[in-house]
Amino acid sequence: MRTAYGVESVRAGERELMGRLAEGALMQRAAAGLAVECARVLGRVYGARVTLLVGSGDNGGDALYAGARLARRGAGVRAVLLSPERVHAGGLAALRAAGGVVVDGEDERAEGFVRGARLVVDGIVGIGGRGGLRPRAARLAELARESAGAVVAVDLPSGVDADTGEVRGDAVRADVTVTFGAYKPGLLVDPAREYAGVVRLVGIGLDMAGREPVVEAPQYADVAGLLPVPTGESDKYRRGVVGIVAGSARYPGAAVLAVAGALRGGAGAVRYVGPAADAVIARFPEALVSEGPPSKAGRVQAWVAGPGLGDDAERLRDVVDAEVPVLIDADGLRLAGERAVRERRAPTLLTPHAGEAAALLGVSRAEVEAGRLAAVRELAGRYGATVLLKGSTTLVGSADGVVRVNPTGTPWLATAGSGDVLSGLAGSLLAAGLGTLDAGSVGAYLHGLAARLAADGAPVGAHDVADAIPAAWRDVRR
Repeated sequence: MRTAYGVESVRAGERELMGRLAEGALMQRAAAGLAVECARVLGRVYGARVTLLVGSGDNGGDALYAGARLARRGAGVRAVLLSPERVHAGGLAALRAAGGVVVDGEDERAEGFVRGARLVVDGIVGIGGRGGLRPRAARLAELARESAGAVVAVDLPSGVDADTGEVRGDAVRADVTVTFGAYKPGLLVDPAREYAGVVRLVGIGLDMAGREPVVEAPQYADVAGLLPVPTGESDKYRRGVVGIVAGSARYPGAAVLAVAGALRGGAGAVRYVGPAADAVIARFPEALVSEGPPSKAGRVQAWVAGPGLGDDAERLRDVVDAEVPVLIDADGLRLAGERAVRERRAPTLLTPHAGEAAALLGVSRAEVEAGRLAAVRELAGRYGATVLLKGSTTLVGSADGVVRVNPTGTPWLATAGSGDVLSGLAGSLLAAGLGTLDAGSVGAYLHGLAARLAADGAPVGAHDVADAIPAAWRDVRR
């Protein structure tokens, strides 16, 4: 599991480590790692033009010491000081001793140095920065992005919030971010994640054991360990029977796609209840269909309710009253009611997109998208449920505060019906016995991976994503 820690936890770890090291040793470790990654980006260091954007504090010091190392290898290094009166004195002396050129941020040469660089190093603001960049820094960051050179951020792109992933003004857009000791939430959660580019973690000896991560990002091995794999004793009930309450006369396809996600996701059987039975059977003859209320449909280990449901509150109430895990999506989210969800005795997984989450919270969609971490926590707390917030980075947050971020998301999922497929897939995992946090996390992971495999650079529809779920499953288990 890739884990990301808050600023205070990282700083506490750094203080403990610095207490065991010689003065300045920790910064030298960081600068050495940064210089190595900068050299990797450059390819050839000798003769390369490198411009450092240097603010106050340790990030500026890291950039200056790394710049000195590159200068000693033959790079032409220029440092633009945005806070000359508070620059790191030791780093500045090291760069000058190595032959680096230093100018004030207001110097007329500064913009030319940025435009002409093969590599721009962002050491403007550290992980404690709040709010957007000041005008002069914002101008230089814009020039860096427009230039032909690569941009490397030190620890975190300046202008983004390390703890929340929010971007409240102008910020650096990096091609590579070199972060030290531990991941920060802003490197994994959008919108800040988009500003980070490729993230490289440099070990500096930081021990984060015993500290609670802010977010977790499952990796292949984590997902593989959670996948429910049948044994020789398995039957359809041991594999999990999932009930689907979805679709309407207007949206029969939602039912078909949710059933597809459940079957491709490994369900032992799928019971469909609703008016789209003919469409479901035409595509999936193995499905078990019923027109009656969900409570009379037969044995299930989990329910999925809501995709394309319209205003059928009666069927939804029957599902909410069930004493098995329930996934609620789409129309079900506006029909269920906060109190009814909170009073459920069995686990609940809610799967809104940003617009649906905004409606549940009574805020704008833009507010949810700007503060995804806060939104998923607020919803999980209000409803006493696990919440899977779909989007550019899908977050899965539990009522007890654990948040996971899905690393396999792709823009190819921005297609009608893909959320219905995800609902069926995650529902099949609930029916197989996974808890809501694991079912949401594994479902989102496989969903994103399936979309990548199905697309392979070409447009796809939701049905293509569903059909690729078995391939994603195999890919994870290799």
